[in-house]
Amino acid sequence: MTGARFARSRACHDPMSESPSSASLPPPRAVDGILLLDKPTGISSNRALQQAKRIFGAAKAGHTGSLDPLATGLLPVCFGEATKIAGYLLGARKAYAADCRLGIATDTCDSEGKVLAERPVPTLDDTVLGKALAALTGRITQVPPVYSALKQQGVPLYKRARRGEAVEAPPRAVEVFRFDLLGRDGDTLRLHVECGSGTYVRSLVRDLGELLGCGAHLTALRRLWIEPFREPRMVTLEELAHLGAGEPSRLLECLLPIEAGLADWPVLRLDVSDASDVAHGRPLRVPAEPGRYLAMSATGRPLAIGEIDATGSFRVSRGFTA
Repeated sequence: MTGARFARSRACHDPMSESPSSASLPPPRAVDGILLLDKPTGISSNRALQQAKRIFGAAKAGHTGSLDPLATGLLPVCFGEATKIAGYLLGARKAYAADCRLGIATDTCDSEGKVLAERPVPTLDDTVLGKALAALTGRITQVPPVYSALKQQGVPLYKRARRGEAVEAPPRAVEVFRFDLLGRDGDTLRLHVECGSGTYVRSLVRDLGELLGCGAHLTALRRLWIEPFREPRMVTLEELAHLGAGEPSRLLECLLPIEAGLADWPVLRLDVSDASDVAHGRPLRVPAEPGRYLAMSATGRPLAIGEIDATGSFRVSRGFTA
């Protein structure tokens, strides 16, 4: 998670701007799989999702873990049956490359916000920077930006902030596995972040600036990977639009199978009889340790995700349609 999950208007190239009108498009089709989309800067995650969905002509799609309009990089898009595992990808560990500017604090904690304060940047050596980064690593308490989609009384905070209301985002515990300095160019720091679900990189940068006594804001952000996609082969909207216009049959080559999103899960291989029980949602006794599993047929087709309880019974949480 990068921070505010809401769209800010910003001009950008739209690869779908020259697409035919919706009236001339074929009806949506069943598409199943996971697309590792390289989201461009300047558009919301939902807009990127809708463009990819339209290129594929898919009937159903959802993304996992929003990126701010400012941010680029990995946005897994789940089509069809793969949407059933999207929730499991949301909580996965993630990595980012981030740039921040010292000396200036903004209301959104990034370069798209209003400047709140400008302060001189003190002399900072690697030891001082290292201590500040270390203080923001591990299990920490973080206050999300007020310009975020977190809700209070059913209303996103950013809507309240835009109306001029006094907004306070409640603090929460998050996990930061790595917060490293990669380089420095004047008052700009290049950072590497690895974090768990719910972490706002914008807030990390804001808090880093406060620890250094000068303030800071995020100027660039790129998501590098999300578990289990540690070395993702990302595809851009432009590449997809080119395929869709020239070789639409090759679009499906860009998709990963559903099981790729559960690559770190243990697998239950089932024979025909047991597969039939699971397909019909019936509990199944299996000789395996308790925990969550991906059930697959003997031929390698994903059947369901579920859990084995303490009695050794596998119970289906979500089943996949053949």
